Amino acid sequence: MRVGIALGSNDGERKRHIEKAFSFLKNLTKNNHFLCSSIWETTPVDCPEGSQKFLNCVTEIETDLSSRILLGCLQEYELSEGRLPLASRKKNGPRPIDLDILYYGHEIIEERDLTIPHPRMTQRVFVLGPLAEIRPELILPGYSKTVKDLFHELNKNNS
Repeated sequence: MRVGIALGSNDGERKRHIEKAFSFLKNLTKNNHFLCSSIWETTPVDCPEGSQKFLNCVTEIETDLSSRILLGCLQEYELSEGRLPLASRKKNGPRPIDLDILYYGHEIIEERDLTIPHPRMTQRVFVLGPLAEIRPELILPGYSKTVKDLFHELNKNNS
């Protein structure tokens, strides 16, 4: 299954956190399928005042893991890298690494703690822009336009 994953870091050595997460994600990849966008530096969205800028990028891996097991792996990795547990962290507070599943093949998943495609990805330049670099012609499940077209529309509406 081909899976899009967004990476973000705005705490500590941001670039090192992103690069280390690349290695982690490559280890989850089968058939050496690993696409990666450039790294974007972006202004925090919906974060506490004074939050440091983010480094963001998007990868696509191929994996045999179920969406549920993949989510667990990503969350365990975040915790191992210093992200606070959900119960003790401030909403949208600084984090060394944030890994979000954007899409999981062509599946649409709506569960209590897992929604795929990611519900806010088409509203975020820092997600659609990097994704458009690696998969411009991708049509996300539930959408009729390509990622490139969605990104163009989002940019136009934010101007």
